[in-house]
Amino acid sequence: MLHEIRRISAAVNEVYIMNTDNRPIGVLDSGLGGISVLRELVKLMPGEDFLYYGDSANAPYGTRTPEEVIDLTKKDVDFLLERGAKAIVVACNTATSVAIRELREEYEKKDIPVIGIEPALKPAVLAKEHSKVVVMATPMTLSQTKFNSMLHVYEDEANIIKMPCPGLVEYIEGGMLEGPVLDEYLEKQFEPYEKSEIDAVVLGCTHYPLVKNEIQKHLPGVAIYDGGFGTAKQTRKRLTECGLLSGKESGGEVKIFNSKNTEDVLELSRRLLNL
Repeated sequence: MLHEIRRISAAVNEVYIMNTDNRPIGVLDSGLGGISVLRELVKLMPGEDFLYYGDSANAPYGTRTPEEVIDLTKKDVDFLLERGAKAIVVACNTATSVAIRELREEYEKKDIPVIGIEPALKPAVLAKEHSKVVVMATPMTLSQTKFNSMLHVYEDEANIIKMPCPGLVEYIEGGMLEGPVLDEYLEKQFEPYEKSEIDAVVLGCTHYPLVKNEIQKHLPGVAIYDGGFGTAKQTRKRLTECGLLSGKESGGEVKIFNSKNTEDVLELSRRLLNL
């Protein structure tokens, strides 16, 4: 009987070992924006190691052609896979909208889970009946079929307003997270709308949560939603399904890379991660 218990215990331990994976999770963005998602990933899975790659040299993706976005995003993925990533989180709304189908077709057949991000439209719409919801995003994201298909699902339940924000990513990439120039830009963006009638704002670009406090100043009391936490939950779910979690509860490390590779950009990235 004792021998049988030991045999079963050994088998359980063997399965446990087989279902853990200490390789890092790769996270990518067109620049610094995906750090807002990385923060949620680290909070939810503090035992995991992460590799973050920001392609600031080619930011923003939201003003490029779909073909350029697909090509750049595949290069980002390959950069992370070459450094041992076990899964890829596309922490960029534009790249998700444009390239996620191609990425999954190419990499998931190699047993590399690919997780994208979506604007948090559903919780914003459902928070209040017949709400007025403003979606701030890059022009590219707002023009893509993926976003517009989501919009059509909820358009009868809320007044959903697309707000393209050209130039905002560039401000954030340049380290402008507050100040009069950013204030003037945001004031101009919201000028056409009656602020008192806005019930919620959806941040449809991962850069935008990095200036969430500044956006909130222009819309006091308005609920602001972003997709970072939902993406982190989906990542943990997919890794669990694939047996790829590390099994550690704490002690994970984060390595940050950027295509600009300047100390200023890397230091800003580290500072944003610890906000």
